[in-house]
Amino acid sequence: MTSKIKVDNINKVSDDSNIINKCGTTVTVGAASDSVRTGANNLQASDGGNLISQSGTTITLGASGDTITLASGASQSGFGRAGSVDWQTGSIKTSTFTAADGEGYFVNTTSGVVTVNLPAGSSGAIVAVNDYAQTAATNNITIAANGSEKIEGVAASHTINTNGVTATLVYVDGTRGWKVVDTGESSNLPQAPLFTVATGGTITTSGDFKIHTFSSPGTFTVTTLGNKPTVPAGGPSNVDYLVVAGGAGGGCGGGGGAGGGGAGGHRTSFPSPSCNAGSFPVTATAFPITVGAGGVGAPNYGTPAPRGADSIFSTITSTGGGGGGGHPHVPEPTNQEGKPGGSGGGSSWGGNGSGAGSGNTPPVSPPQGNNGGNGGGGGYYSPTGHQGGGGGGAGGTGGSYSPGSGGAAGGAGTANSITGSPVTRAGGGGGGTANTNGGSNFPGGSGGSGGGGTGSVRPGGPGNPGGAAGTSGTANTGGGGGGRASGANDGGTGATTHNGGSGVVIIRYKFQ
Repeated sequence: MTSKIKVDNINKVSDDSNIINKCGTTVTVGAASDSVRTGANNLQASDGGNLISQSGTTITLGASGDTITLASGASQSGFGRAGSVDWQTGSIKTSTFTAADGEGYFVNTTSGVVTVNLPAGSSGAIVAVNDYAQTAATNNITIAANGSEKIEGVAASHTINTNGVTATLVYVDGTRGWKVVDTGESSNLPQAPLFTVATGGTITTSGDFKIHTFSSPGTFTVTTLGNKPTVPAGGPSNVDYLVVAGGAGGGCGGGGGAGGGGAGGHRTSFPSPSCNAGSFPVTATAFPITVGAGGVGAPNYGTPAPRGADSIFSTITSTGGGGGGGHPHVPEPTNQEGKPGGSGGGSSWGGNGSGAGSGNTPPVSPPQGNNGGNGGGGGYYSPTGHQGGGGGGAGGTGGSYSPGSGGAAGGAGTANSITGSPVTRAGGGGGGTANTNGGSNFPGGSGGSGGGGTGSVRPGGPGNPGGAAGTSGTANTGGGGGGRASGANDGGTGATTHNGGSGVVIIRYKFQ
């Protein structure tokens, strides 16, 4: 036999107030002054008396469609949040505040931006934020982690900049920190915009870009990496570079003209696509910078001019320029070829149209330089003299001998505006000229634009007087040194001012 007891209300004996009250489909547990909690098997009032007691079975409060609430002023314990928050509808936030675990907040940014400071993270902590007036796109809501804690794995503030977004954050662990769950997605809670920050070299600015110039070896250290393109408001994580190697010294001719030194290799990513925002990826680390020294001009007859030194940034190596060719005083005509390098060195007069050094060695794309030019001339007493070929430049091949024209010019350099204004670098050295007895006084070859040195002249006339050394390439341009034309009897010694110019490394990135 089955029995049923049906009641609408259960009242206290002491004051006849409701313990359980049913009105329509709403069931209310407890009165305003009661504290309701669960015991082992009982539903009890604050005085320890049982409200509902059952052992060994499941107690279900309310039927399908019913609403079970606590009476106004009553409290609960032991039920937990189960991943939800208590929305603070009575306090709309309009200025910076600190959130509490388990609470959700309506944030009104109509009058200005608002920062929400998260509480200290503990596993399972939960906070929610909603754009109350749908104005976050105009006045952002910034969510700031406590101290060095992370949001979505990044130790930085996050920003709500989309109207109407609701973001619920749960603290998981120290690795990822606060994770976005439920109603908000990561795409709706972008990272705060970050721009690349770095140190090293001489730092200048040009508009929204910083330029680090290394005139000598150093270290380029990236401390913060830009977070574009994943976050459009941030800066790119790429940089642009210009890497110029040291130019080579000019050759030394024994009684004739010597070749000019080749310019240092010239490699650059500037200008890059996307409004010059950088095309070379970097990481937040230290990059050693090598700035190549210029090669020393050949000190005497028959000694090849040494190559310039390489310059290096990350995986980018620019090769030093190839040395200018010379020749011994005897036997004549003995050629010394120009040497290969970033740009090749010019050959001496004895080659009579051959022996120029190869540029872009080793090969890279786009090419880092060009070939040197060929020297030439008539016999020792020819009125046309003896001329060395010009060293190659980043923008053109070194000039070659042409009868009656003097020393050949160095190859042109290349202009680049990575610093904010155009500067031409990596010009080849001019070839030297030896004028003979009774011949015209032809000039030495001019240096290529971009720091190339001028070739020297040995005047014609009785006694074959010695000639001065060619001029050196300009420092930090990678220009080649001018070829030297020594006299027949001066030994070609003592003049080493026809050196190559040192290189340079320049790095540019968007910083704002």
